[in-house]
Amino acid sequence: MVTDKQRIVTIDGPSGGGKSTVSRELAAKLHFTYLDTGAMYRAVAFQCREQGIDPVDDRRLESLLTLLRIKLLPPVPGEEDVRVLVDDQEVGSQLRTPEMGMLASKVSALPRVRHTLTRLQQAMGADGSIVAEGRDTGTVVFPAAAWKFFLDASPEVRARRRAAQLRRKGELVDEQQLLAQIIQRDKDDRERSIAPLKAAPDALAINSTGLSVEEVVRRMYATILAAPCCGER
Repeated sequence: MVTDKQRIVTIDGPSGGGKSTVSRELAAKLHFTYLDTGAMYRAVAFQCREQGIDPVDDRRLESLLTLLRIKLLPPVPGEEDVRVLVDDQEVGSQLRTPEMGMLASKVSALPRVRHTLTRLQQAMGADGSIVAEGRDTGTVVFPAAAWKFFLDASPEVRARRRAAQLRRKGELVDEQQLLAQIIQRDKDDRERSIAPLKAAPDALAINSTGLSVEEVVRRMYATILAAPCCGER
């Protein structure tokens, strides 16, 4: 029996490991809310670019973060990604490019940004019943989560998956360039001094290289059922 834990599932891992798809399907299966923390960092990166703010400019960054309002909504039918509203303007489709992912990785290394978004994420998960995915949800954001997973795959597989996702949206993709970006982002995320990408000590690691989404979801769901939380049977 799991005790003194929050009724939260965390799924961490590197870019392109399938976290978003798995998290969304697992949340639906559990009747939980899906929290895409990565989209929030992309939203900050997007606003920095749109407003011409250099993230190392503390004064302007502080002003942006103080006024920033981020809202996450379920995907529209037939779409995969959550809808992201920044200051009531929907910007989700503009956040999912590889370039924005690289900028989000750099922004996420800033202590001021991490503190602000961690606080917002913890507020969103205060009532539990969420599946949170990102880089540090099990280590920093929700260290008391009842169920933690670390989802990984080889860089080559992750690049192919991401390329396929972008092509389904009609985008042209240089797969070798995408692979190089993924490898660089892995390095940046793992080596940053603030909340680096790593598995929580009590997380179940799953390598999805040879697994389908359905197989990963089934494995996670079975793990959750085998370790009920907070008095559940």
